[in-house]
Amino acid sequence: MLTGKHLIAGNWVAGDTTFKSEPAHGEAHDFSVGTPAHVDAAAKAAEEAFWSFGYSSRAERAALLNAIADEIEARGEEITAIGTSESGLPEARLQGERGRTTGQLRLFASHIEKGDYLDRRHDEALPDRAPLPRPDLRMIQRPIGPVAVFGASNFPLAFSTAGGDTAAALAAGCPVVVKGHSAHPGTGEIVAQAVDAAIKKLGMHPGIFSLIQGGKRDVGQSLVQHPLIKAVGFTGSLAGGRALFDLCAQRPEPIPFFGELGSVNPMFLLPEAVKARGGEIAKGWAGSLTMGAGQFCTNPGIAVIIDSAEADAFVEAATEALAPIGAQTMLTDGIAEAYRAGRDRVAGVTGVRELLTSTCDMRNATPYLFATTGKEWLDNEVLGEEVFGPLGLVVRAADFDEMQKIAKSLAGQLTCTLHLDKGDSELGRALMPVLERKAGRVLANGFPTGVEVADSMVHGGPYPASTNFGATSVGTLSIRRFLRPVCYQNMPAELLPDDLG
Repeated sequence: MLTGKHLIAGNWVAGDTTFKSEPAHGEAHDFSVGTPAHVDAAAKAAEEAFWSFGYSSRAERAALLNAIADEIEARGEEITAIGTSESGLPEARLQGERGRTTGQLRLFASHIEKGDYLDRRHDEALPDRAPLPRPDLRMIQRPIGPVAVFGASNFPLAFSTAGGDTAAALAAGCPVVVKGHSAHPGTGEIVAQAVDAAIKKLGMHPGIFSLIQGGKRDVGQSLVQHPLIKAVGFTGSLAGGRALFDLCAQRPEPIPFFGELGSVNPMFLLPEAVKARGGEIAKGWAGSLTMGAGQFCTNPGIAVIIDSAEADAFVEAATEALAPIGAQTMLTDGIAEAYRAGRDRVAGVTGVRELLTSTCDMRNATPYLFATTGKEWLDNEVLGEEVFGPLGLVVRAADFDEMQKIAKSLAGQLTCTLHLDKGDSELGRALMPVLERKAGRVLANGFPTGVEVADSMVHGGPYPASTNFGATSVGTLSIRRFLRPVCYQNMPAELLPDDLG
């Protein structure tokens, strides 16, 4: 069923050159290499589509989102087969991620039908007000135009072709141009087939959606710099995301770049909780740390604990829980190589002890566990950098004051977690102002892997967790990234948007 081509405004278009996929297992396939010319064609088609799609009804867009979900579900077996082959992820993970993908499409359909996201406001005219009358003022959120979306390596479905960024943009009324990730081009193509089928079934403009495969850096660069693209959604590395962010800012017309770039997601273990259930917390951490070979952006890589005999027991329990976990296949050879480099970087810092080591080669990853003191943490910024994979670092603070200093030293995070019991409430209250300033989501007595798609979810945070601390890439609030407020003053009713009429 694979064409190996790009989808540009309803047409499957070949390129002059191809690249071969690198699956974890199974057959490799050839795919066309994207070019700036493909980007230009897709962006122009998206702009043309905006004149109808941007002014479509909420019911029409909800129908599209539900139809895309239907078409993805109809291709469920194909998606699972190619997805497991390309990524090495187990079938159950792909099936669950497919459910999350269709679920968030349907959630956005329901969300826009309710209309609350429009934030409609009306200040009636006060013609007799002195000393000056007030005009009639109405405000509503309106779509911004074509949006570029970069597929993520670690979520072939939920953060890629028809993932959260695409769903939010389409819900808002913004056509989407997707830069497919080369780690799972086959998965991306089948999902693109589903989107294309839904658009054609409803008779909508084909420029609403395009997928451009592969390509070198010039494809991504030309996409974020194209004058018709009005915003970018990105999930990926700090280096890659920052480079694209800078290009967006340097444009003659700068545009917002909504990048989710990385996080170490620290956990702070308070004394009474450690005393009462340190072993249980250690086992839970081991499971969360190694879930999906540690390839989650919410992977809790750091555990901060106050030095004590109970801390010794926690470290021992964590080591015992991690030791039996075997090698897992990583998403790409490049990610596996970066994981090994991160391991070596941490191991090379003075004052860091290796608690658990094993063999990690080729595309496989095994868990590693290290420990250091609070002082060494504070003296070595490198220890606060993300290692994408199942690597944990225990930071043993001398006392609570040093624990607070560690919290204050953190860069921006997606999540921060508190493990506490009732006797820890005073310490927890002291940490909360710091943690909520550092992270987009603060948890108590849990683990951050597993991001609920819901109205209240925030998946973002201060830089470098994301490039816009006021946004989220998960949950219905994420639609606001692709809207802007417009005020209508003394506008005749027949000229107002239908949602204000």
